[in-house]
Amino acid sequence: MEIIQFNNMIIDKIEELNELLLPHRDNDNKIVFTNGCFDILHAGHVKYLQQAKDLGDILVVGLNSNDSVRRLKGSTRPINDQAERATVLSALSAVDYVVIFSEDTPYSLIKQIKPDILVKGGDWQPEEIVGSDVVLKNGGEVKSLMFVEGSSSTSIIDRILEREC
Repeated sequence: MEIIQFNNMIIDKIEELNELLLPHRDNDNKIVFTNGCFDILHAGHVKYLQQAKDLGDILVVGLNSNDSVRRLKGSTRPINDQAERATVLSALSAVDYVVIFSEDTPYSLIKQIKPDILVKGGDWQPEEIVGSDVVLKNGGEVKSLMFVEGSSSTSIIDRILEREC
């Protein structure tokens, strides 16, 4: 885990995020967690994040680090640096916290945050979602949200490359 961005404030320890989440938990607010690369933010991402936020009160977004994106998507990715991606995500009204993690999956992050609701896009079955075992064990919910067809960073990059040829 590298940094946590909250309203342009950089937090460097997960304990600090958990302290920020504590008053929300004390007020019985539901903490929702999702994750992704969010390399080129598009309408599908925005709709998805709004749907995720609508499931609870506080939305925490786990953001793959630059190195993590390279391992998952290849050496030409990410297009946008992790700090730029975090800044754009944190500017969305649906997003309350952005956490950059360097592992390939957010499993350890989910174990530390202990969200009430874990969500991913509709191309994931709930039982396949990384961290679902942790969330369910803690009495939480795991949901697969609507997938916006044709709305992916990879398809956007491919369309750009096709037009350049």
